[in-house]
Amino acid sequence: MSLRDDGNGLIRLEGACPVEEAEALAALLLARPGAGVEWSRCTGLHTAVVQVLLRLRPPLHGTCGDPFAARWLAPLLAPSDPS
Repeated sequence: MSLRDDGNGLIRLEGACPVEEAEALAALLLARPGAGVEWSRCTGLHTAVVQVLLRLRPPLHGTCGDPFAARWLAPLLAPSDPS
């Protein structure tokens, strides 16, 4: 299982996250405003999952286990500096 709700305010992405997880991730994030995403055990993200993260911008916890996402996606999803 690559997507699971831990019941404590975090949605965990683990292993490879295929296209089928995008809709479920969006539904969880929309149903639980403010829920964070813990992605340190994620080894790959389908672009549909990336689009959900870019659109809904949940707080991210940990460093993504996918080196490409950690380098290029994490900075895009970091909270913006209001100054």
